[in-house]
Amino acid sequence: MEKVTEGIYNIGVNDREITLFEGQYEVEKGMAYNSYVILDEQVVVMDTVDPRATEEWLKNLDEALGSRKVDYLVIQHMEPDHGGSIMRLIERFPDMKLVGNAKTFQMVQQFFDITLGDKIVTVKEGDTLPVGKHTLQFFMAPMVHWPEVMVTYEQTDKVLFSADGFGKFGTRDADEDWTCEARRYYINICGKYGMQVQALLKKAAALEIETICPLHGPVLSENLEYYINKYQIWSSYEPEDEGVLIACASIHGHTMRAAEKMKEILERKGAKKVVIADLTRDDIHEAVEDAFRYSHLVLAAASYDAGVFPPMEDFLNRLKAKNYQKRTVGIIENGSWAPTAARSMKALLEGAKALTFAETVVTIKSALKAENISQLEALASELLNI
Repeated sequence: MEKVTEGIYNIGVNDREITLFEGQYEVEKGMAYNSYVILDEQVVVMDTVDPRATEEWLKNLDEALGSRKVDYLVIQHMEPDHGGSIMRLIERFPDMKLVGNAKTFQMVQQFFDITLGDKIVTVKEGDTLPVGKHTLQFFMAPMVHWPEVMVTYEQTDKVLFSADGFGKFGTRDADEDWTCEARRYYINICGKYGMQVQALLKKAAALEIETICPLHGPVLSENLEYYINKYQIWSSYEPEDEGVLIACASIHGHTMRAAEKMKEILERKGAKKVVIADLTRDDIHEAVEDAFRYSHLVLAAASYDAGVFPPMEDFLNRLKAKNYQKRTVGIIENGSWAPTAARSMKALLEGAKALTFAETVVTIKSALKAENISQLEALASELLNI
C-alpha cells in the first residue's frame, strides 16, 4: 500500500510474473495494476485489478480499510486488467454503489452476469460526487482507448485519476526511466487515438493538477509539465526527436548490409541519431515506438511473392493502424529478378497523413554493389536536406 495524499492510497499490485501483456507486448519488468482507495466520510475505490492479482489486491484493500466498508466503486475503464475484479468486490460489499457512465454499465453487463438495479450511480461530463472532505469530478474520455473511459479529478488534493493515460509498462518500482516504456505503451495502445487524447488534454489543462494517478506505472507528483508535454507531442504525432529509424526486413542478410551502410552514410553526413530495427528479430512494438519517436524513417526490405517480405508488411500495417503521419520516408528495396518491395511498401502506407516520400529509391539486385553506394549517398543527402 502506497500513500498518495492524506486519505488517498494506492492499493494496486505489481505483477512480476507476467511476461506478455495483452497477449502481445513483452514486459520484461512486469506490469503494475493500480487501484486507489479514498478514505473519507465515505470510502471510494477507484477501479479494480486484473484477475491475476485479485487476492493480493484484496489484502491491500483490507489493510487500508481496517473495519470499514466500501461505499463506492468508481469504474473508469472496463478492460479486464482494471475491471476484472469487480464481482469479487461486489460479493464483499453487496451494498456498495457502482459509479460510471452509461457506456460503463453496458460493458459491466457484457462482462458479468449481473442485475445492476439500484446499485449504480450514472455520471455525465462534469458531474461531482462529494464523499466528505474529498469531492470527485468526472470527465468523459471516450476512446482513450475504449469508448467508456472516463477520468476523475479529486478537487481537494488536486489529484487526477487518469485511467490508462500516463501509464507505462513495468512494475511501479521498475528501475528505469519513465519515458521509454511510457512511449512504447502509449504508441502501441493509445497511438491511434491522438485526436481523442488531445481533447482530454484540453480538459486537463483547465484543472489545477498536483498529482497524476494512472492505472499502470508509478504515481506522478513532480515535474508534471514534462509528462504532459510528452503526451502533447505523442498525441499530435509530431516527431519527438530528430533522427532516423532504419527498419530492415532482410532474408539472407544482403538487405541488412545495405541498411548498415545507409546508417554509416547518414552518420557521416551528420544525422543526429540513426537506429536500425531488425524486423525479423527485434521487438516489433519497439520498432513501432521508434518510428513515431524519430523524424525520418528508412524502409529497407526484400521483395517476396511479388510483394514485400512479410515482417515489413506486418510493421507497415501496424504503423498505419496507429495513425502514422508527419514523417519523411526513404525506401531501399532488394530483388533478385523483379523487385517489388518499393511499390508494395509505398502502397501499404497509402492513405497515411502528411508523409513525404524521398524521390530517390534505392534498388539492389541481390547484393550491394558500388553503384548502389551512390544511390544510398543520394538518398541520405535528400533525407538530410544537404
